[in-house]
Amino acid sequence: MSGESSIIERRIPVGDLFFNVVESGRGPAVVLLHGFPDSWHLWRHQIEALAAAGFRVIAPDLRGFGQSDKPTEVHEYGMIHLVGDVTGIMDALDVETAVLVGHDWGSALAWMVATFAPARVERLVAVSVGHPGAVAGAGLAQKRLSWYMLWYQFPDVAETGLAENDWYFLRESFHGGAAPGSDPDFERQIADLARPGALTAGLNWYRANIAPAGFHRSTTGFDFPLITCPTMGVWGSDDFALSERSMTGSASYVRGPWRYERLEDVDHWVPVHAAERLNVLLLDFLAE
Repeated sequence: MSGESSIIERRIPVGDLFFNVVESGRGPAVVLLHGFPDSWHLWRHQIEALAAAGFRVIAPDLRGFGQSDKPTEVHEYGMIHLVGDVTGIMDALDVETAVLVGHDWGSALAWMVATFAPARVERLVAVSVGHPGAVAGAGLAQKRLSWYMLWYQFPDVAETGLAENDWYFLRESFHGGAAPGSDPDFERQIADLARPGALTAGLNWYRANIAPAGFHRSTTGFDFPLITCPTMGVWGSDDFALSERSMTGSASYVRGPWRYERLEDVDHWVPVHAAERLNVLLLDFLAE
C-alpha cells in the first residue's frame, strides 16, 4: 500500500508475552483489533486512511495470532487476559485513551474493553460482531450461523478438519469457495494458520470464551455494565456468521450515543472487501 514506509512494526513486552505491533501516524490514538484467523494486515487500508487523516494508528497482532506470542494453555486466552493485553499495549505505548475499532473476535474484545475499562475508551466501533449479550440473545437464526463454534471446541478434531483438503472448510464456508491463489487475504490467513501451534492458538479463543453447555441459551446470564462511550456498529448484509439482529440488538447495551450502519452486498470481511466504505464511516464517526 502507498505510504507503507511510514509504518513502524516492532515487538513490545506486555506482562510475560511479546506482541507484534504496527504503528503509523501522529495524533489521537486509534487501536485496531483484528479477529480470527487474522493479523494486523487485515487493517492495512484503514491504517493508511486513518494515519493520513491525522490519527496515531496502533494495530497489534493479538495473542495467538500473527507474529505475537502464542501461549499453549486454553485458559490463557480467557477474556480477562485479552482485555489486559489491550490495556497493557496501550500502557506500553503511553496511550491513556483511544478509539477502539474491532472486527470479528476483535470486536468482541473491544466491547469488553469498553465495558470493563471504560476510562480507556473514547469511542468504540464494532465491525461485524455485536455486543456479546446481543449475539447470545439473537435467537435461533444466530445459533444456526454459529454452529461451527461448537465444532471448534474439540481439540485435534477441529484442527484436522480445518486443515484437510487444502483448508477446504474455510474456503467454502468463510471465503465463498475461493479457489487456491484467488484471494490474497485468505492465502495470507492460511499461511499464518499453517505454522506450528498457530491454528490451535487461534481456536483457543473460542475454547476459552464460549461454554458449549450454555450455547443454547438466549441470554448470557450476565448483567454487563452498559457502554458509556459513543459507539458505532457496522454490519454487512452478506455476513455468513452474524445476523443483523446480533448487531442491532447491541443498542440495548449502549448508554452513550449509538449509531448503526448496514453495508449492502458486503460479506464478513468488511475491512478488506469494503475498505473505502468503512474508511468513510470511520472518519465521519471520529469527526462527530
